[in-house]
Amino acid sequence: MLTKINHIGIAVNSLDEAIPFYRDNLGMAFRGMEEVVEQQVKVAFLEVGESKIELLEPTSAESPVAKFLEKNGPGVHHIAYQVEDLEAAIAKLESEGARMIDKVPRLGAHGARIAFIHPKSSNGVLTELCQAGH
Repeated sequence: MLTKINHIGIAVNSLDEAIPFYRDNLGMAFRGMEEVVEQQVKVAFLEVGESKIELLEPTSAESPVAKFLEKNGPGVHHIAYQVEDLEAAIAKLESEGARMIDKVPRLGAHGARIAFIHPKSSNGVLTELCQAGH
């Protein structure tokens, strides 16, 4: 079902403050920024090998990422695994009793289709499944 770790999402208060550490200090390749309006975040992607780090800055106090930062402070927000067939992955997980936040795929950054698994079903880790955009 899973093909690789696609990215690790890290909640930050400011992309401008966080990007230099990953790009300059760690030497990751900066792959751009975009706003995901539906999720009320601006994201920056940095690449290391075949995986990415996704920095998440909330654009609204109502954003799920803003609420995460308020409760936990900056840090790892989620881990995203790539799948070939997102609908099949959701159906398999639901049939096995997993609690899905997204029962239907939605649009994420870079045109990817995404669905989140509730942390109560994944040992406390917010887990994202993503299928690359076409």
